[in-house]
Amino acid sequence: MDVHSLFDVKGKVVLVTGGAKGIGRMISEGFVSNGARVYISSRDGKACDKAAAELTALGKPSGGSAISLPADLQSLDAVKNLASELTKREPDGLNILINNSGAAWGESFDTHPDHAWTKLLTLNLQRVFTLTQLLTPLLEKAGRRPSAPGAEDGDPSRVVNIGSIDALRVPTLENYAYSASKAGLHHLTRTMALALGPRGITVNTLACGPFPSKMMKAVLDSAGAELAEANPLGRIGTPRDAAGACLFLSGRAGAFVNGATLTLDGGVHLLSKF
Repeated sequence: MDVHSLFDVKGKVVLVTGGAKGIGRMISEGFVSNGARVYISSRDGKACDKAAAELTALGKPSGGSAISLPADLQSLDAVKNLASELTKREPDGLNILINNSGAAWGESFDTHPDHAWTKLLTLNLQRVFTLTQLLTPLLEKAGRRPSAPGAEDGDPSRVVNIGSIDALRVPTLENYAYSASKAGLHHLTRTMALALGPRGITVNTLACGPFPSKMMKAVLDSAGAELAEANPLGRIGTPRDAAGACLFLSGRAGAFVNGATLTLDGGVHLLSKF
């Protein structure tokens, strides 16, 4: 029961959507640095290529690597093509799916547009379901059910959905479509966990607080110090925090965790707005 075996992901096949930047990049780096083969997907092909090259160089000591596989997940056809291409490249299966791609929209109640709902519900919620559904056969191939009832030799495949603390609280900023889409994602995680657990796949959510990312840049530029000071732990999230949580859920240590929402925010969601 050593720590290395509990968190080992060496040789695992991983797909991280939105894996070229922000939290997705942090997660991708954590897997590559520990010997996994990571497919990075986002609509920005150049960013995917750049991140894959940088991460592959970083992963050489551990045998990890990153592969660029761009896709605009707003498009259903692109999602289907992504699943098809991954199936061709990894016929033996997919061990870990990180559903990280997402978008935010901050605007007042009176002007919050209808198209914001369409965009965010599609990308933050609907496409998570669609991509997971399409990749379930690959996840089933890689997952290993216990050899007998009660046996401990199983190794399920993992789905980790990147949610938000704004799905757990009244948001401090007006982001109606975003917080609603993430709340839906948290509940989708629980329903998928029940459906996919018997098929050798666990499904969990990381409810993330403030991390350095493009999505948070404007807020951090204007009030980063105040955000850190207000956090019970006195800081915002770091790459090690994001990577560590995913490594826990993806390794033997997290093999019995299913349908859970792991809050990754230093406790800031406990501070009520009202």
